[in-house]
Amino acid sequence: MKFFENLYTYDYSFPAVSLAYFLRYPNPYSKHVLTTDVIDRYVDPKTNRLHTTRIHLKKSKVPSGILKLLPKGIGGSDSSGQSYILETTVVDAREGWMESESRNMEWTGILSVVEKQVYRRQALEGGQEKLEGLSLSLDKQRTEQTTVNTTVTFRSRFGQGKLLGRRKTEAAGEEYEEEAPKRGFFTSLSTAGIQRTIELIGLNRTRDAIVKSKQGMNVVLERLRSGGIVGVLDGMRQDREAIGLGAEGPWKRVWISGNSHNDD
Repeated sequence: MKFFENLYTYDYSFPAVSLAYFLRYPNPYSKHVLTTDVIDRYVDPKTNRLHTTRIHLKKSKVPSGILKLLPKGIGGSDSSGQSYILETTVVDAREGWMESESRNMEWTGILSVVEKQVYRRQALEGGQEKLEGLSLSLDKQRTEQTTVNTTVTFRSRFGQGKLLGRRKTEAAGEEYEEEAPKRGFFTSLSTAGIQRTIELIGLNRTRDAIVKSKQGMNVVLERLRSGGIVGVLDGMRQDREAIGLGAEGPWKRVWISGNSHNDD
């Protein structure tokens, strides 16, 4: 298991940053994100906290470095396909914090990636946090910032199923027949060594992804500052068209197509 942690500060108020978080796809730095759908959302009547569950569809492929570690046949054509990311968030607007968790739903046996983020309001010296807490505070005279602490956990379970099967067989007093070793680089590493290598590859890719994520958020925040919600929505439309999704996005096109067939 490997960990990655990063602390970053946005020069915008918490309401602005939390709103930008939910409007961050698409942006020029997230061309791999195809769709975003809300599958559950509610406000807890006891805490007044907003709970949201979303699913993101992204272009995805198993990194070539990982494919080299896998036996032939694992990875296949799906390595250049799409994958789903499950995201859950909890927002406390009054206290000024938001917690999010995102995890991959594909290839979890090869590499499970869980990203957790905690956003917190930070009043600047002399700022009126209580007065600004419920406003977007997007003007140049900002009175607060928002910090975000990101932690990512990488865990590879590749080969564990086979290892557990061997242990169960040995515990039952039966002989375990080892498979003929695979040839090539795959044979030079133990199961644990392969797992560590896969986790390291995932960690290195995440470093680059975190940078792009910050850049994308800043684009959305600037659109929000200069044009409000209309400016953000207009930017989203342009980004969809730029990556060939069209202004309506793929889900709506599928829905329209399905209904047109039903009308025939």
